Amino acid sequence: MRKFSVQDLTLAALLAAVYATLTLVLPIPAFTGIQIRMSEALTVLPFLFPAATPGLFVGCIVANLFSPYPLDIVCGSAATLLACLLTQRMPSRWLAPLPPVLCNAAIVGAEIAWFETGFGPGFWAAYAFNAFTVGLGELLACYLLGSLLLSALPRISFFRTLIPADRLDRLAAHACTPESASALTAPDGWTSGASGPGLSGSFFRF
Repeated sequence: MRKFSVQDLTLAALLAAVYATLTLVLPIPAFTGIQIRMSEALTVLPFLFPAATPGLFVGCIVANLFSPYPLDIVCGSAATLLACLLTQRMPSRWLAPLPPVLCNAAIVGAEIAWFETGFGPGFWAAYAFNAFTVGLGELLACYLLGSLLLSALPRISFFRTLIPADRLDRLAAHACTPESASALTAPDGWTSGASGPGLSGSFFRF
């Protein structure tokens, strides 16, 4: 069983607050069928930080309390949780943004279509439209902003020390150039599967 450390809880709480704040404060549609929820860019972070998953799930629940769709609290939050769990297991950072796109298009698209039409004759047409528009918004948030986060955070020393060594190795293995791979390798004295300086062996470990 994976152990949670103080660093895990701190990161999870921070991401929960940031996700909810971005969703509710930014003057961009975040709940309708046509939406670009910029906070969803954060759902790529479980690829780097396993502790991001519970934080983003809680942040999504808080944000969805203000949704005009009551089922959003359950369905929308479940879509984010499932997306985060799948993102953790993606083999490369290029695939990491894909689960949020697919999960939200399928689940949130169906939820909005049901709210608009019920399960009547118009459901499938509404589902196709809402799945496309929700998925497109997710695509923009996760593949544009999310990919920038995946590229930038491992290059910042503070965040790099929070990333498990095996995930740094995975990033380096898929780096485009030898220089990029060198920049993403673990700090001196780290080895794959080992913890960073001053961190317990259970930190961010599955």
